[in-house]
Amino acid sequence: MTEVTLAVVLPLLGAFVLPLTRHTGVRWLAAVIGPALLAACALLLFAAWSAFDAPYTIALGGFAPPLGIAFYIDRLALLFALAVPLATLALWPAEAGADESVGRRQSLTLLLAGALSGLALSGDLFNLYVFYELAAVASYGLIVGNGNSPAYVAAFRYLMISALGSVVGLIGIALIYFKTGTLNLAHLSTLSEQLADPQGLAAFAMLVIGFGVKAEIFPVNGWVPEVYSAAGKRVAALLAGLASKLAVLVIVRVLLLVFPYDETRQLLLVLGIFGVAVGELAAWQARDLPRMLAWSSIGQLGVVFVAFSLPGTAGVIAGVTVAMHHLVVKSALFLLADRWDKAITRLRGAASTSHLGAALFVLFSLSLLGLPPLPGFWSKFLVLGGLAASASPLQLLAMGVILTGTVIEGAYLLRVIVMLYAGPDTATPVPRQRRGNLLSASLFALVLLAAAVLVDPLWQGIEALADRAVDTTGYQNTVLNTPEAGR
Repeated sequence: MTEVTLAVVLPLLGAFVLPLTRHTGVRWLAAVIGPALLAACALLLFAAWSAFDAPYTIALGGFAPPLGIAFYIDRLALLFALAVPLATLALWPAEAGADESVGRRQSLTLLLAGALSGLALSGDLFNLYVFYELAAVASYGLIVGNGNSPAYVAAFRYLMISALGSVVGLIGIALIYFKTGTLNLAHLSTLSEQLADPQGLAAFAMLVIGFGVKAEIFPVNGWVPEVYSAAGKRVAALLAGLASKLAVLVIVRVLLLVFPYDETRQLLLVLGIFGVAVGELAAWQARDLPRMLAWSSIGQLGVVFVAFSLPGTAGVIAGVTVAMHHLVVKSALFLLADRWDKAITRLRGAASTSHLGAALFVLFSLSLLGLPPLPGFWSKFLVLGGLAASASPLQLLAMGVILTGTVIEGAYLLRVIVMLYAGPDTATPVPRQRRGNLLSASLFALVLLAAAVLVDPLWQGIEALADRAVDTTGYQNTVLNTPEAGR
């Protein structure tokens, strides 16, 4: 089962091999090597999913945990790891030609894919931090890929905020190590009582801030609107749709295994409430589509953190459902914003030049609002149902904020839809959507519609996934009782 590690190794190797192939004169090789590696990773992970029987550990280098580097493979890790190559394939920078900037973007995209796969599979804080920093480096390069001044300014601002978050997160990791003498998550889960004091809770808060920069959590998400507006829209889709979810997964793993306390859940709940309120209000005030989608992403990731703050399997089920829905919908919406990268009032009549693009925007918007039977309805229903079941004052406040945010969300999405289907402005016609973007957005739409049809099997799969994810004793036994390098 050690083949799963190739999902990390192949993209990282490809990121360094790809620039060499572009100088061999065989252009077709440079064009196909990236997608081929991602497809191979997807097949390997799908085979691991199909053959999955029980969680297992891969001890790299033959050093048994907690001393060595451990990858932990369960349904939750496989789901997020499988999403990485599939989403990256759909968002692959496939511009034709031998432009060096295209080659750099492709190499950085592979680097990002390898780092995100590592985040999904790693089982100790040190490796999580290394892969997180590797993903951050790839993100900086992708943001400045357009080579324009706004992109450089946005990337520099993101670099500063991310660097500050990395320092804070590293201090949190150091506090945990000084207190327990280990960074392995399974070993830490056996020592979680030692971290149930102010120092331990402060370390958790620092980890949330550190990893929360890429997860777009309040208050370290001020970089989001500027970056997503200035960067290429496929890059924005990668960061908002995919990269943010892997950062969320890291925080959730640490929460479930090491800090399963009411105080830590309340921290995520409060930050999630602020994220929803700030994101939705700012999205309503935005006057151009990319900024509106960026602020909307902040609000929806606030809902993700509210969902994961719920205790037990209910929180994991709701959180995974909302996160996967956001991955699909937000990635597609940023693709559609590529040619609609302008003031909303200047999108008048865009449906007349791109019927499919406008129809897809309506479909994704309705799912975001929670119209049944689309998956967005079930994801919000699970979150609101979990909050109502607990019914503490703070959770009731979260319900109110999410419902109010949905109304605000409907207002600004309807404003865009009205402009898309209004009479066209013949003086300044809206550009047509690129075929590649429409194709990728259509693939995401098929995934959304398939999820609407396959509700029952998806529910059973996510429920089984959640049962394993909250089983800390099973996690400890699987990792700490693995003497050899892998299975």
